[in-house]
Amino acid sequence: MESGGEPGSGCFLCDYPRRGRERDAESLLLFRGQHSFVVMNLYPYNSGHLLVAPYEHTGNLEDLTPEVAADLMAATQRAVGVLKRVYSPDAFNIGMNLGRTAGAGIPDHLHNHLVPRWNGDTNFMPVLGETKVLPETLEQSYQRLRPQFPQ
Repeated sequence: MESGGEPGSGCFLCDYPRRGRERDAESLLLFRGQHSFVVMNLYPYNSGHLLVAPYEHTGNLEDLTPEVAADLMAATQRAVGVLKRVYSPDAFNIGMNLGRTAGAGIPDHLHNHLVPRWNGDTNFMPVLGETKVLPETLEQSYQRLRPQFPQ
């Protein structure tokens, strides 16, 4: 694992992979690549909402070496393939929020969001009930997805 820059205080995207493989299930970490990793989002928009992040602690996309950027994209492609096999979504939202003003909840550690989408998957619950309804727990999602990411 590449250590990258110095982790920020309380950066879970730095902490989770450093915990060791024996704690991957606890961290919901699905895949460890050479320069990047795949982890489940603790506050998913939909089942299967994943984050793909470099080990390197940076909020600046332009700071990634071509090798790290390519590995980040390869891990994103791999995750999309897994989500297609496991959840059969109709489409995806994939993107990065670079900087707090752009909506980044973790502005100092860039990451891709992968959100599987299905026709008609939006509903009134997040608006009126201020809650999201998911058909399975994060642990159930982890158990479905983890076998699809052989190390």
